[in-house]
Amino acid sequence: MSNESMIVETQQTIREGDYIPTSKKVILGMQHTFTMFGATVLVPLITGMNISVSLFMAGVGTLLFHLITKGKVPAFLGSSFAFIAPTLAVAALPNHDLQYAQGGIVIAGLIYLILAGLVYFFGQEKIVQFFPPIVTGPIIMVIGLKLAPTAIDMAKGNWTLAIVSLVIVVGISIFGRGFIQVLPVLCGLIGGYIFAIITGNVDFTPISQAAFFGIPKFTIAKFDVQSVMMIAPIAIATMVEHIGDVLAIGATVEKDFFDEPGLHRTLLGDGIATSLSAMLGGPANTTYSENTGVLALTRVFNPIIMRIAACFAILLGIVPKLGAVISTIPTPIVGGISIVLFGMIASIGGRTLVEHQVDFTKSRNLIIAAVILVLGLGGAALPIGFGTMSFTIEGMALAAITGIILNKVLPVK
Repeated sequence: MSNESMIVETQQTIREGDYIPTSKKVILGMQHTFTMFGATVLVPLITGMNISVSLFMAGVGTLLFHLITKGKVPAFLGSSFAFIAPTLAVAALPNHDLQYAQGGIVIAGLIYLILAGLVYFFGQEKIVQFFPPIVTGPIIMVIGLKLAPTAIDMAKGNWTLAIVSLVIVVGISIFGRGFIQVLPVLCGLIGGYIFAIITGNVDFTPISQAAFFGIPKFTIAKFDVQSVMMIAPIAIATMVEHIGDVLAIGATVEKDFFDEPGLHRTLLGDGIATSLSAMLGGPANTTYSENTGVLALTRVFNPIIMRIAACFAILLGIVPKLGAVISTIPTPIVGGISIVLFGMIASIGGRTLVEHQVDFTKSRNLIIAAVILVLGLGGAALPIGFGTMSFTIEGMALAAITGIILNKVLPVK
């Protein structure tokens, strides 16, 4: 049976070009929208940015990213957490507000374009050689495991709801048949939500208070040197995180996105999406690990599903009532599902090491993996200062940079 006539009825790897009925594409896209919603909304809640603008720009940024990457990378771009601290710091400065923080984020996004240009002109091979399996495997593990406390923090608010949603996700993934098997996250959300309603754990007040339709309150970025110097250097760390995320997505879908469409295109897409979002009042954008977890769980890798999710995000931005409905889903339900999603990412990192037969009888490999894992998960932070410019490299970015250096410095024999 040809790809054009194949209808998805059992769980299998679904890639670009494989036929999926439109109705099923919409449902799969909705699943990714539910997955990204919580984190994308949390950033504006913390920083004071407009939620509708953030959702709208996440959708627009994702579509722009797919356009630049020739529609080949199944990624969703949501609100970045890396810029929260400097955004709040700039907004607290005398005679400053969030619009100046937006300006700093705009410049940070443009820094991506510089690295993209260097990769394009000097060749991606210069970058790829720094990321052998002994480096990429632990980095991908850090991406998943670093999110583990977030999943537990969300789940512990009501373990009963978390366990119900978790059991539904596992049950659908293992015992589901036909199309339902690729909807474990959506089924977990709906099943957990129904259980929460029955047990009286849902507050419907936000739905009644939200408007049916509203144009997002866009604000234009402002620029000054101080704000730019406080925020823009964060791009150094987030670019490393971007490379790690692209590696994780590639390992999940078993494709080399450094080769096609090219690392320069993914950097360009992420950077322009970030700058455009910040220019109009949204937070920085970044590829979302939550959605990578859904890819690993469902094995539906067709990038068009992410573009449908982006359209739903735009719709949520202009129809506050819909966003309010999703916001009433109790956090522990999302936490229960995230236990699986984040664990899947970490497992893919382990699979990378196994598939490439990394030899852990060698002390060199043990040291590289050990340092990456501990720095990435232990909360290490390295402050960097050059005159008035200062920033911090931490988490996965610090772990990746250290792992890359160790891989080059430690002798192979």
